Amino acid sequence: MKIAGILCPNVVPFKTDRSINEGELRRYISWLIEKGISGLYPNGSTGEFIRLSFEERIRVVEIVASETKGRVPILAGAAEPNLDLVLEACGRYADLGCQAVSVTGPYYYKVSQESIEHYFRELARRSPIDILIYNIPQFSNEVSLEVVKRLALDCPRIIGTKDSSRDMPRFMATLEEVKSQRPEFVCLIGCEEILLPTLLMGGDGGTIATSGVAPEAIMKLYDNFKRGDLAEARRIQFKILEIIKTMFAAGNFPEGFREGAALRGFDIGRARQPLSEREQGHLEDIRSKLACLLSDCGFAEAAHACRRPSSSPALARVDIERIVRNVIQDLGAAKR
Repeated sequence: MKIAGILCPNVVPFKTDRSINEGELRRYISWLIEKGISGLYPNGSTGEFIRLSFEERIRVVEIVASETKGRVPILAGAAEPNLDLVLEACGRYADLGCQAVSVTGPYYYKVSQESIEHYFRELARRSPIDILIYNIPQFSNEVSLEVVKRLALDCPRIIGTKDSSRDMPRFMATLEEVKSQRPEFVCLIGCEEILLPTLLMGGDGGTIATSGVAPEAIMKLYDNFKRGDLAEARRIQFKILEIIKTMFAAGNFPEGFREGAALRGFDIGRARQPLSEREQGHLEDIRSKLACLLSDCGFAEAAHACRRPSSSPALARVDIERIVRNVIQDLGAAKR
């Protein structure tokens, strides 16, 4: 099964004790597939993989794979902190039937490009499953375009890249310098704000976090692009920008995306990163705004949480005090 189209980096539902809510995760995965998602991407940033233990990360992929039952391809996140754990994850995910793994550059320590290239060459030599190089310089060492190019042309096991750098010129250069020489090399974008532009330039799709909240809208954009209805695809691209912006405004990523999934009817629970009292209040405001946006897009199940501002402006305190004084004065005059 080809890794292409819209792959959903799913959130992970938690119970009140912070353990994985397996039943709700299964229900959520089946819902995403029923909504037409192209594939699944467990253990991505939206799935908070860094806050799970190694065995919990394996368990998430086990649940996703068993619930998927081969209906769509699975690109499993395998961004482990050292080569041995990455290879162990690769073996486990291969056994589970995943199509490929996504691996970031080494993180926490700054590492030279020479070391990063050697790391991926060793991984490609020993991995039992295909690999996508995940470039996300916000959280890990950047994998330079020159390194990606050499790896792509030398290592058959490395079949693509997923780029979340938000660097459109770099993505275009990857298409020109790598995909032109290896046409089957998969180029996925990791930020939905530029999904349509990258598709127009020859990209293969993306791992799109908003697809876990509004899969219908993201798939409609992708399907319209495939059909050649670029005007409609463009309209949807602009339409979803406010939803994306609102979810990011929640702070503490991926809180906004978790709230979005909850508004679609899932028991997502709280994330493992605790929030301050002020942040919780802000999140409630974001939840209300997001509910209104989703309701306006036709997702009626979100409407109950939408608190729209009153159509008449609220009276300021000074106005209220002035009205009270006037009333008292009028009453006094009436008595006289």
